[in-house]
Amino acid sequence: MTSTPAGDGTSPEATSADVLSSVDLTEYAAVTGLDLPDGVGRALAAGDIVDAAPDPYTPGRWSLRAGSKVGAVNISVPGVREPFVVRVVPKVPIARLFFLLGYSLEPTGGWRDGEVGVTEHDGLLPALAHAVERQVDRVLRQGLLQGYRAAEESSLVVRGRIREAEQIRRRFGAILPVEVAYDEFTTDVAENRLLRTAVERLLRLPGVPPEVRRRLLHQRARLADVTPVVRGQELPRWQPTRLNARYHRALRLAGVCLRGASVEHAPGGLRIDGFLFDMNQLFEDFVTVALRETVRGGGWEARLQDTHHLDDASAIRMRPDFVLYGADGVPCAVADAKYKAEKRGGYPDADLYQMLAYCTALGLGEGHLIYAKGNAPHLSHRVRHAGILIHQHALDLDQEPEGLLADIAQVARRMGAG
Repeated sequence: MTSTPAGDGTSPEATSADVLSSVDLTEYAAVTGLDLPDGVGRALAAGDIVDAAPDPYTPGRWSLRAGSKVGAVNISVPGVREPFVVRVVPKVPIARLFFLLGYSLEPTGGWRDGEVGVTEHDGLLPALAHAVERQVDRVLRQGLLQGYRAAEESSLVVRGRIREAEQIRRRFGAILPVEVAYDEFTTDVAENRLLRTAVERLLRLPGVPPEVRRRLLHQRARLADVTPVVRGQELPRWQPTRLNARYHRALRLAGVCLRGASVEHAPGGLRIDGFLFDMNQLFEDFVTVALRETVRGGGWEARLQDTHHLDDASAIRMRPDFVLYGADGVPCAVADAKYKAEKRGGYPDADLYQMLAYCTALGLGEGHLIYAKGNAPHLSHRVRHAGILIHQHALDLDQEPEGLLADIAQVARRMGAG
């Protein structure tokens, strides 16, 4: 179960008396006294991009506080010529963020540090645009994927099968044109449409470096015969297969721009367009997937977000982030990832209570809490009268990927699976 902030719990404050066209925040940081267009302030207050509140004493001034979501959002307000841009940068280095992101895209479909090459880009938006363009370029070097797509149309010739019900309803007994349905072999398939739409999304955002924008335009030209998904339309579904294997990484990265990581709506003419990563989810995905990869092949089975119950009546459901099973199918270790840092008074006690409940329900003598940062790399607490030992591990996200994976391996060894 992911939780609240990484960092030391403090938020640097900044004050601005000028009318702005953009604002830059760091995750969990705040800015006060912003003179924002009214539509922008209300849009931010109504959404979940950042916490926004009007100044109770000064009309037109707003306070913004970032949370765990990082990214870039472009807000276009009717009557305002220039869009307002909100950028929230992560506390971890950009290259490290993409390393974590590689694990969130599933171990077989993501990338690992070095495959994307975003180190030359300081900002999150330039790095994402660069990563998408590179992945799309790799895919299209071998040509566009082709496949069959179901099509329905009115035609002067019979092709495929006649849609009899539609023919009667629309044509009232006329012979021509004919309502037909057929499978068309085309490049306008779901995979190519998602790539085209991701490219279009990035081209609409300000802050993409000119060189990256030029390459994105080149990729759009390659996809010129592919239909992009229009705003508000449901994204087409795709299934990983052997035929589209070379598309997997690019499609999952495109999904970062287009699905839950993106923001897009238009109430009353207002347009919000952009992308957001939830650092809570990224950290949880990295920890659990990296642990699963570490223990793979040793006779263990790792399950993520596996459902268990605290009570005999199965009324109280629990979903630990990571449960390790032995060859006999019995749980032998449990772990939970927490994207938060140790404060001066230690980690939150509620985390210990939660892990105690997991261990009790699973019949385990030890449990593992894994944090984003701590004063010490490892702490242990033995619960009085229960004998359960709860470990608290701290990962330093500022270190190189090799060090991070070594820390994950150390956690696995403490679980008895290293």
